[in-house]
Amino acid sequence: MPPVMKRGRHGNWADLPPELMSSILLRIGAIDILENAQRVCRSWRRVCKDPSMWSKIDMLNDGDLEDMDYDLEIMCRHAVDRSQGGLVEIDIGYFGTDDLLNYIAVRSSNLRSLRLLMCDTLTDEGFMEAVVKLPLLEHLEVSYCSLSEEDFLKAAGQSCPNLKTLKLNSEPQFKRDDDEALAIAETMPGLRHLQLYGNGLTNKGLNAILDACPHLLHLDLRKCFRVHFDGDMAKRCFERVKELRQPYDPTDDYPFDGFERTIEEEATEDEEEEEEDYSYDSDEYVYDVDNCSDTYDSCDD
Repeated sequence: MPPVMKRGRHGNWADLPPELMSSILLRIGAIDILENAQRVCRSWRRVCKDPSMWSKIDMLNDGDLEDMDYDLEIMCRHAVDRSQGGLVEIDIGYFGTDDLLNYIAVRSSNLRSLRLLMCDTLTDEGFMEAVVKLPLLEHLEVSYCSLSEEDFLKAAGQSCPNLKTLKLNSEPQFKRDDDEALAIAETMPGLRHLQLYGNGLTNKGLNAILDACPHLLHLDLRKCFRVHFDGDMAKRCFERVKELRQPYDPTDDYPFDGFERTIEEEATEDEEEEEEDYSYDSDEYVYDVDNCSDTYDSCDD
């Protein structure tokens, strides 16, 4: 039994078995691993460099990029490199770019789950270029991003035949717009879970989805105010879908409840100040951007 497990003794965290240490570290997210955990001691660093630690990468953050002393895009590329092609799930918030998404796609052909949140600099063209390289993708979320044309959905559906979950969330849309719904119906027949929070689809688009997606089990239409649940539509939805969230259902459990207010506040702010140049360097950790490698200068056990 390792010393840390013996009754009455205060063991060293470095003495934990690697598999137990991995289980603990996986709960704290990629940013904390790269910025903090891997610097604790050499044994922790060895665990943190194991490719199995990077099959799932959580790069979500609170969006205060100007207060960070590191470049999240460089950090994310480094995490992807550490996976050595074994990446199956990645979550990115606020900082995703076309170049980063393509970098991920080129090096992660086994990716099953991609989650993009509030990535304002992503473009439809950049997304489409990357998604064609992800044929095994099963779960896709594109929420509060800058993608606006239905073509990016068609590209996802055509390139990812195994797609089972789609989350396409936005500020509530009051304009009738069935283009995205029709693109989903046209290219994603295998969907099981669909969340369209705030979408502008109408009954026409909803009927198209119900016609084309026979395996649909969960459908979230909260704040889709252009959908009218009259007798026939309500009856059809309840007959076809196991779990249905209607336009005026509560949003207490919605992870971005109240985000609309945040967007309005940000829209009133002055132009963003010129971004600072960030460094991902320290006395202990040096990241080589050109060679996508890192060196560890010193650390006490």
